[in-house]
Amino acid sequence: MADTDNFNTVMVNKKYNGWRIDKFLSVVFPDISRSQVQRLLKEQCVTVDGESAGDASFKVKEGQICVMTIPEPEEAVPEPENIPLEIVYEDEDLIVVNKPAGMTVHPAPGSPRGTLVNALLYHCQGNLSGIGGVKRPGIVHRIDKDTSGLLVAAKNDMAHKALCAQFAEHSIERTYFAAVFGVPNPLEGRIEGNIGRSPYDRKKMALVRKNGKAAVTNYKTTEIFGGLASLVKCNLETGRTHQIRVHLSSLGCNLIGDQLYVKSKKINEKRVATELRDYINHFPRQALHAKSLGFRHPRSGRQLQFDSVFPADFEELLQKLRCL
Repeated sequence: MADTDNFNTVMVNKKYNGWRIDKFLSVVFPDISRSQVQRLLKEQCVTVDGESAGDASFKVKEGQICVMTIPEPEEAVPEPENIPLEIVYEDEDLIVVNKPAGMTVHPAPGSPRGTLVNALLYHCQGNLSGIGGVKRPGIVHRIDKDTSGLLVAAKNDMAHKALCAQFAEHSIERTYFAAVFGVPNPLEGRIEGNIGRSPYDRKKMALVRKNGKAAVTNYKTTEIFGGLASLVKCNLETGRTHQIRVHLSSLGCNLIGDQLYVKSKKINEKRVATELRDYINHFPRQALHAKSLGFRHPRSGRQLQFDSVFPADFEELLQKLRCL
């Protein structure tokens, strides 16, 4: 192994003597691809013993100190876009939408367009709260790109603060349905475990002992498909990144279609028709839908409750699972 002082600095040890610098850095920093390293080299963001490395074919030597500086990503400033929205409820303070799978909630570096924020800016004519900053106007909470379902956005700062307070006190009702491989044991219960960045894969979240945030998911198995898969209802008390995906994975029940938290557990039984196995095992997105959402209106205090039907792809998946 290389000796590392911090994420961007590394000393070459004997094992890597004579390696190309682009290959060396992509190996010791696995979160950064070789093509990204090559781009950083071209941009003179890599030095060896204090001098610019420059060329990707440069051969490193034992004892050299390599420093790789990763520039801060440029903030994407969203622009209004005329993107159709399924609006469930709207008034002067807030808007509730049924987000389709495949739509990102807010812009990110390299993906400034086609997001829910772009659509909201157009529909609301810029009338969104500014608390979330330039990049996330109106956004009170998020759901993953490939998760479908209900989401509320704030049109003004008063609504934003009031809704955030309800999220903080865990008084907002959020119910998700997940189609998973396997059957939870027990069939219902409460999952508690701190969630933080995985120490092994920075793209993933994981249950961690240190530096995580408390997370609680209450779940109930509502349907079992041939003992091979299940439909699980999840009520969130907290809203951590990838919470349901991580918590259900801890039960050995990975979401069908989840490409990030994928494991070898699939439907492999020969008694299941090949076409059906292939459909389920290659479902193109994580089978997770935010079905209901309930909260107090920030101005009137009236309790609001919203429900949505399963989208067509999720419903079709359930029909296929019922054939197991």
